[in-house]
Amino acid sequence: MNRQRQLAGVNSYQRELGFHPLDWLRTRLASRRHESGPTEVRWLDLCCGTGRALLQAAEELRGLGLDDAVRLVGVDLVDAFTPQPPDSPVQLITASVTTWQPPGPFDLITCVHGLHYVGDKLAVITRAARTLTDDGLFIADFDATSVRLANRQPAGRTLTTALRTTGLTYDTRRHRLTRQGHRDIALPFTYLGADDHAGPNYTGQPAVHSYYRHEQNHRAEARTVR
Repeated sequence: MNRQRQLAGVNSYQRELGFHPLDWLRTRLASRRHESGPTEVRWLDLCCGTGRALLQAAEELRGLGLDDAVRLVGVDLVDAFTPQPPDSPVQLITASVTTWQPPGPFDLITCVHGLHYVGDKLAVITRAARTLTDDGLFIADFDATSVRLANRQPAGRTLTTALRTTGLTYDTRRHRLTRQGHRDIALPFTYLGADDHAGPNYTGQPAVHSYYRHEQNHRAEARTVR
C-alpha cells in the first residue's frame, strides 16, 4: 500500500512513477512562466496514504522559494495523515476517491498503488482524465487483471482495447496507466460491485477485484435473445 511511501529514494514515488514529481512540477512551472501562462501548477495525489510525499515536496519547494507557485492536494479514504505545520501549503482531504469531486483542473494527477484497493477503479480513471489540464499528466499503477466481467473472468483485451481507444496508455510490463491531456472519456463498462477478498495481486499484497458489465457485449446478447 501507499501508507509511508516517500517522494524520492528506494520506496518512493520517483521509483514507482519513473520520474521525480518535483522535477516534473518545476519543469512545468518554468514552461508556464516562459509562455506567460498561469503561474500556479497543481499536483493531485489520489490515495495519498499519510501524505508523506506531498509534505516532502512542499518542504523542498519552500527551500526553492516556490511554495506559493505549486498547489499540492492529497486525497485518501483513511484519516492517517502525517501531522503538518499550520502554515503548510499541502491540503490533505479524507474522502473516497470514487466520489470526491476535484475543485478544478490539475497539471499532475498520480495514484501510486492506490487503485488496487478501490472498488470502482474505472470511475476513478475517467474522472482523473476529465480533471487534467489540457497538457496535464495522469499516471497510476494499475492491475488490468483486477477488472473482471460478470462471469468473474478478467476483462483482458476487452478492457485494454477500450482504454487505448480513449487515449489512455497501458504498459502491461510495468502495470502503469497514463493519460496525457484533458479528455472527457467514457468507457463501455457498468460497475457491478467489488470483492475485497480477492487475494494478492502482482505486488504480493491483498487487493480488490472490480466487477463490470461490458455494455457492448450486453447489447449484443440482448439482440440475440430477441
